[in-house]
Amino acid sequence: MTRSTGTGPVRRGRGRPSRTETAAAPAARDRILQAAREEFSQRGYEKTSVRGIAKVAGVDSALVHHYFGTKEQVFAAAIEIAFAPALDASEAVARGPREDVGERFTRFFLGVWENPTTRTPLLAIVRSAVNNDTAATIFRRLIGAHLLRRIAGQLDTPDAELRAELAAAQLVGVAMVRYVIKVEPLASVDLEQLVTRLAPVVQGHLMNPWDMKNP
Repeated sequence: MTRSTGTGPVRRGRGRPSRTETAAAPAARDRILQAAREEFSQRGYEKTSVRGIAKVAGVDSALVHHYFGTKEQVFAAAIEIAFAPALDASEAVARGPREDVGERFTRFFLGVWENPTTRTPLLAIVRSAVNNDTAATIFRRLIGAHLLRRIAGQLDTPDAELRAELAAAQLVGVAMVRYVIKVEPLASVDLEQLVTRLAPVVQGHLMNPWDMKNP
């Protein structure tokens, strides 16, 4: 592809987005991320391609590579934004009395899944992570670096990281059965009943008996 200048035609480098395309940022970048979330949600990690994401976003695939690089990097960027609401869980753990931390964490975590706006991209993340090792590695890195370490940092115990992982595993397992696999009656049970049943278990993971008696 060439463009005319005062001294003659100048050829644009192969695989590079045009000036018109790059000038459309950040709108084009946002469209790419939205398209990536949709494609990963509908097709999963393995069946999603950079070309397919570009087509849905209405841009050239070179622009996707320009902003994000590989498909792996596009997935990482897309899920980090989609997972952002869940990252506030550490604030829910820190805010309020320690004897209620299990209920706060449980209510916040399930609340993110109950909201259709945040549930849809989370489903895409989980489904991709279950079916693909690369997606699972990215998801694990995101969970570990941005969520579990933050929660562990709020716990005054020598085994804080293990406690945070056990609490998260409890809730992620419930989310898988309730929202992904949709096994009854768990899939339809009232949210308040679910919180009432789960909160003491999560509390036990996060805080030991000595902590409860000596706040």
